[in-house]
Amino acid sequence: MQLFDITKPKRNTVPVLISFPHSGTFIPNDIIDQYRPEAISFIDDTDWFLPDIYSFAQDLGITTIKANYSRWVIDLNRNPNSTPLYNDGRLITGLCSTTDFFGNPIYKSGMEPGTVEIERRKELYFKPYYEAIQRELDELKAQFGQVLLYDSHSIRSVVPSIQKERFPDLILGTADGASAHAQLIATAREWLAKGPYELNYNHPFKGGNITRHFGRPAENQHALQLERCKDLYMKNDEKELDHEKAETMRGVLKPFFENLITQMNHVG
Repeated sequence: MQLFDITKPKRNTVPVLISFPHSGTFIPNDIIDQYRPEAISFIDDTDWFLPDIYSFAQDLGITTIKANYSRWVIDLNRNPNSTPLYNDGRLITGLCSTTDFFGNPIYKSGMEPGTVEIERRKELYFKPYYEAIQRELDELKAQFGQVLLYDSHSIRSVVPSIQKERFPDLILGTADGASAHAQLIATAREWLAKGPYELNYNHPFKGGNITRHFGRPAENQHALQLERCKDLYMKNDEKELDHEKAETMRGVLKPFFENLITQMNHVG
């Protein structure tokens, strides 16, 4: 299995990298028997179809990276030392989570990964993704002086283990404003708010480990995270792509990126 796919534009490259850490579904053969068959028959915590929403990326000159393995192998958006990202009482799935977001066990009893196995997965799957992102960012920053990492996510519209009410449509995360230049954040908020979606800022998600790790505006390396409800681009059961909804979302995201790309020329 190829760990991740990196897609580069054929021409007119711009200083933006889109990351899809949770859209993969592969579980390696050497550990697949540890999981409950009913859990992995449909890996519910997957960011289904999300790369399809960004089908315009290559035409705009944007590079993308997508992990091919499931977040149930290792969660690329968690702290590698298992430090909680939030401390407000919500259910927080771990680096190698043993449950889904509804608290249901995903491993057969007694087959949950221990410390040695977690360290093995960090070396095999976590570290390579982070190294690949940094290589791409370094390459783009060397060419343009500034670079933006955009981490793309989706979630079920209602997850009671995190909050009882429905999530806002879109949630822009910037680690409380620390992960990107204020001008980029302002542009992102302005253009996301132009669409038909409710937009929240840094609540209830402020960016996971990817945003917090790579967002270093003092080094001309910026990061944004966008979380969205799955039913904005999927059927109401949140299992199948809804092409009409997906096209509506693309109609918001494409000008959003066009304006972020323009703003990158004026940061600093």
